[in-house]
Amino acid sequence: MFILMITFTITLSMVLISVYSLTNYISYSDFGEKLTPFECGFDPLSKMRSPFSLRFFLLVVLFLIFDVEIALLFPVLSIFLTKLSFMVSSAFIMFILILLFGMFHEWNEGALDWLSS
Repeated sequence: MFILMITFTITLSMVLISVYSLTNYISYSDFGEKLTPFECGFDPLSKMRSPFSLRFFLLVVLFLIFDVEIALLFPVLSIFLTKLSFMVSSAFIMFILILLFGMFHEWNEGALDWLSS
């Protein structure tokens, strides 16, 4: 079985290297279009970048944190279906309390309020 996996890996590597070497011959003579900034197909109006909203960045980071924590809940819920022990229940309740405490803290600090000045 191990020899079969090694053979398959080497064969797949050789095929990918040969496909890369056959398709690598394309050369572009005009790189001017590649060096221009991408603005959804339109020419940029100015060379200066617009300032980035720090509030938007903070909201995105908070969304990622809470999104990952919500994704971590799915395996815990599947464990609840198989066996329910005191250790699993207490870990789940502690996780939910930390998640809720973090959300209420961010809400209290005003990080989730988009319209505040």
